[in-house]
Amino acid sequence: MTTLTTVPPTMSAAPLAEPPAHFRDLLASEWIKIRSLRSTPWTLALTTLFVIGSAAVAALAENDNLAKMSPAARTDQGFMVFDAFPPAGYMTLMLVAGSIGALTVVSEYSSGLIRITTMAVPARGTVVLAKTVVTAALWTAVGTVISVGCFLVSQAILNANHAGVPLTHPGVFRALAASALLAPVSALIGLGFGALIRHSAATMVTTVFTLLMLPPIFSQSAHWSAAVSHAMPVTAWKRLVQNWPPDPHSLAYTATVPGSWIVYALWPLIAVVLAVAVVRHRDV
Repeated sequence: MTTLTTVPPTMSAAPLAEPPAHFRDLLASEWIKIRSLRSTPWTLALTTLFVIGSAAVAALAENDNLAKMSPAARTDQGFMVFDAFPPAGYMTLMLVAGSIGALTVVSEYSSGLIRITTMAVPARGTVVLAKTVVTAALWTAVGTVISVGCFLVSQAILNANHAGVPLTHPGVFRALAASALLAPVSALIGLGFGALIRHSAATMVTTVFTLLMLPPIFSQSAHWSAAVSHAMPVTAWKRLVQNWPPDPHSLAYTATVPGSWIVYALWPLIAVVLAVAVVRHRDV
């Protein structure tokens, strides 16, 4: 006589759910995206060399003028801020930082990578915030290196005519800070335009026009026009590095130092808030 044996049914293993991505994972992912581009280190290195080189050229040109002055006249020159932080070099820095900041968003839309990103991380606003943190950190580091490098190189050259100043000279720290922060401010503005527009050419044109071409249109002689000009990042930077008081007899309206710091804070803040809001409510 045979006995029937029953085999207990085997339970199918339930699929393991993927753990949700933490914010630090998103930061690591965004950093890998930036670092993996071969053009990134070359662009940062060439930009750094160009801006510091422009400071060296400006200081060498100033040395020729100082050589024709008396020792007393050289002493009266004080901190020659636009030799340490030449506008041509820093406008180039704004152009590069704003363009790369825009590309951190636009490149994902043009390549279709944004669809994969949003599938992995449905919280689109968190993705934009991770891009913001990485972009701000990268360009703050680059801006600091450039700012300190420009100051040290220019003052070493000017010291040949005893016209250099130390770091403790009045106005130097504010100029250093404003020049270092100009890069992340420009990059975050570009990032915001990239999220709003999402097209490479239109984003680049809008970023360059807003950062560099729009401010000179507005005159400093009319109150309303000066107010618009003072609300631009490049005008705020020029006021923050300026280490002399405004001319009370000038007919032009002058921006204030606190107002210029507010401009520095509001532009990237508004750009990031708009980017987060748009990405959350727009299809990819």
